[in-house]
Amino acid sequence: MIVVIGSINMDLVLRVPRMPLRGETLTGGAFRTIPGGKGANQAVACARLGHTPVAMVGCVGDDAFGTTLRAALVADGIDVSHVTALPGVATGIASILVDEDGQNSIVIAGGANDELTPAHIDAALPLMARATIVVVQLETPPDTVRHAIAMAHGMGKTVVLNPAPAAALPASVLAQVDYLVPNEIEAAMLLGAHADADDYAGSAAALQAKGCRNVLVTLGAKGVHAALADGSRDFPARAVKAVDTTAAGDTFIGGLVAALAAGADPAGAIDLGQRAAAIGVTRHGAQTSIPYLNELEPS
Repeated sequence: MIVVIGSINMDLVLRVPRMPLRGETLTGGAFRTIPGGKGANQAVACARLGHTPVAMVGCVGDDAFGTTLRAALVADGIDVSHVTALPGVATGIASILVDEDGQNSIVIAGGANDELTPAHIDAALPLMARATIVVVQLETPPDTVRHAIAMAHGMGKTVVLNPAPAAALPASVLAQVDYLVPNEIEAAMLLGAHADADDYAGSAAALQAKGCRNVLVTLGAKGVHAALADGSRDFPARAVKAVDTTAAGDTFIGGLVAALAAGADPAGAIDLGQRAAAIGVTRHGAQTSIPYLNELEPS
């Protein structure tokens, strides 16, 4: 089993000709509500891109968005027994502007995601005991993330951390992570103000020196730089015309984790994640863009 602990949002997506200037009112295009949240996106990607059972741990509100998001997870075969609906709390949302080049700008209101506590993690320990891989991100409270990582590591699970949105993490936490998957900016921010985002290989090596077994720096169209337990490698991206990069990183992580759960080595898992992300960026939205395993082209 794969257990994903993290955020569940409704994405409010608006197409725009370009990003607005400060103080500017801009006329946009099509508007859609699409299931999202980094945690939920990664759970959906794991479910669609593999054959291992997937469970989600998170919180939604007792509102229409929460009901819709739980139903969307169930539709993908995900165990939602530990997705808690909190009375009187709004479900998390992400306001997303997507320009004509497919680049996005995102503002998040955490809502129920901010109410995920270590007690929720403790309640899910029997579920985690059945898992081989536990996946976390940083869209839920830091204390809860650290508790989840410590519990999973202590149980001998493979821990995958996507440190987004970027935030400082102590070395003691990083040392409990088996696969750290930041982009180049997040990798630099984990190392502090002195780090250079352009030196992603140096950032990966420095993070690995802090105890992470494997550090995969996602570089968008430039691919992935991987500092693995057995050495470093670069994995070029597939050339595609991107129309929307929302959830591209989540799709990559879902493919990576699904492949690892199926027994693939790190290189094979990275390849599957890249093939999935290459399809995802040619589609609009978060979970609406995530492909199924049978859609992937051979490596």
